Amino acid sequence: MTDHELAARLAAGAGRLLVGVRAELADATPAQRRAEGDKRSHAYLIGELARARPADAVLSEEGADDPVRLRSPRVWIVDPLDGTREFAESGREDWAVHVALWADGDLVAGAVALPACGVTLATPAVPVPPDLPATPRIVVSRTRPPADALRVREAVGGELVQMGSAGAKVAAVVRGHADIYVHAGGQYEWDSAAPVAVARAAGLHTSRIDGTPLLYNQPDPLLPDLLVCRPRYADPVLDALR
Repeated sequence: MTDHELAARLAAGAGRLLVGVRAELADATPAQRRAEGDKRSHAYLIGELARARPADAVLSEEGADDPVRLRSPRVWIVDPLDGTREFAESGREDWAVHVALWADGDLVAGAVALPACGVTLATPAVPVPPDLPATPRIVVSRTRPPADALRVREAVGGELVQMGSAGAKVAAVVRGHADIYVHAGGQYEWDSAAPVAVARAAGLHTSRIDGTPLLYNQPDPLLPDLLVCRPRYADPVLDALR
């Protein structure tokens, strides 16, 4: 099994597990659903990676950060449940599972599962998004749109679309449901690694909001800002953010 196939299989498998947890705990509190979803998905991914790629290191949002990853040529970067708030809300679809592989300095494989939609986006074959609409759509947080997104909206004449998890936002751009995702409010490597791998495979622009490359498997996994967009919007968005 290739790394691409493994990433897709694990993301989809964790997604199916989470759908089951959601149904099983339908009467539980949101906090209980979030905690159980995180725990079970993390255990599944760690166990499957230990069996399939025992020599590889793992960086997971739900696991202790083992410094051995900094000496490893291959590191799986996973978010067992991206969008826990949305997962805990009945009927919401904007949550995800992220599985990515970093090897020898860059992301080389990745998959983002949208379990409530029955969709898994995975490298290396990611369909190119459809043609652009007349008005660019900018995905933002469900709570308060960040100032950066408001500046981008003014610069490109766009409209804001509210959505939950980071994975769901990037997937919306990949799937042609949105055109720009800009984030500057603080994230970690597991929030963006798999979405960025998938976005790159779809031919989208990916960078930090100052235009510099996104770097993974760093000593500090904090990676606070991100831009994913259709290539034609990259320059005007970056200009607006300067």
